[in-house]
Amino acid sequence: MINSYVIDRRLNGKNKSAVNRRRFLERYRKHVKEAVNQAVNKRSITDMEKGESITIPSKDLHEPVIGHGQGGDRSVVHPGNKEFSTGDRIRKPQGGQGQGSGSGQASPDGEGLDEFTFYISQDEFLEFLFDDLELPNMVRKDLKKSQEFERHRAGFSSEGIPTNINVVRSLRNAHARRIALGGKKRKRIKAIESELAEISGRSADAKAKRTALEEEKATLLARLKKLPFIDDFDLRYNRHEMHPIPSSAAVMFCLMDVSGSMTQGTKDIAKRFFLLLYLFLRRNYQKIEVVFIRHHTSAKEVDEQEFFYSRETGGTIVSSALQMMNDIVQKRYPASSWNIFAAQASDGDNWGDDSPACRELLLNSIMPKVQYYSYIEISPRDHQDLWYAYEDVKAQFPDHFAMAHILERADIYPVFRELFQRKNA
Repeated sequence: MINSYVIDRRLNGKNKSAVNRRRFLERYRKHVKEAVNQAVNKRSITDMEKGESITIPSKDLHEPVIGHGQGGDRSVVHPGNKEFSTGDRIRKPQGGQGQGSGSGQASPDGEGLDEFTFYISQDEFLEFLFDDLELPNMVRKDLKKSQEFERHRAGFSSEGIPTNINVVRSLRNAHARRIALGGKKRKRIKAIESELAEISGRSADAKAKRTALEEEKATLLARLKKLPFIDDFDLRYNRHEMHPIPSSAAVMFCLMDVSGSMTQGTKDIAKRFFLLLYLFLRRNYQKIEVVFIRHHTSAKEVDEQEFFYSRETGGTIVSSALQMMNDIVQKRYPASSWNIFAAQASDGDNWGDDSPACRELLLNSIMPKVQYYSYIEISPRDHQDLWYAYEDVKAQFPDHFAMAHILERADIYPVFRELFQRKNA
């Protein structure tokens, strides 16, 4: 019997199974993604970006196998057969009726429950978590804080690396050099040849003159042959310059309601949503700024630590956060230079006369400047006045304003994907 071995000799550095691991993850991408989606809602805020143990049912695993059969036709005689003839189909023995030595109990429905569990890293977890997501309506702005560059041809240089040698330009320079250095010699050789042709007779003077001319010609030809075909200063290299390209300068405003009507469970859901958003921005966009605003009766711009972990609370005036966002945009993030995004989370409870003020602020001041604004209402109750006020904004800016309702923790990730799903061009 012939044994076959498949050996992968591609270099993987210290991680010897990197290629096979990546191939496995791509093959079972659907199953891994489903497991990641289920895991994200079970985590605490501090564990949101860690790796995860992923479990895939064994019945979904189908690995290719190389097998070798006997080959050809075979005739086998089984002694003691009194029941079957050639072509009869033999029924499979019923489970549990054999004389095996196993001690386990069989499954009543005939299907196994084995599962395959493996661990995915932090980067792999976030890759599957934020797959097919993007900030909507992103457009190119000016060169603010750009670190993206493109290579442009910028002529030729006499210095460079061998891979950048311009062969045509170098050979042209070498040919011009040989013409310049050998021009007078070739002209003199032609003159000598003309003089030799004019010399006649066999006198001693004629022979001496002919010999002198031939020696001079031989010397000139030898000098011409010594001219190098190509020299170092003939070489020319392609020169490139790095030109900055317009970058997508963007800012994301995170507005969170921390008023007294927001219970601890509601705040926890809001924090989970914003943490998902923050991880998504940090992983997918290198040049994006995040502005955190907490509000109750008054709004306050805070840092990341205070935004997620401060316990300050109070009444509810949502317009204070919108007004602060508008002021910050005017002072620091002009719409001509920045892609402006915003995400707001609230339970919808607001001071009676403040919801119309929020609507007017959005319609007249904020929405004309932003690329995308998402509002998330976190409440098991019916929609509040703020939701209905925002519906008017949604009607006038259908492509730039989105609304979603979260009832429980399990809704966080589906709503997040719905708000930031990549749209097909």
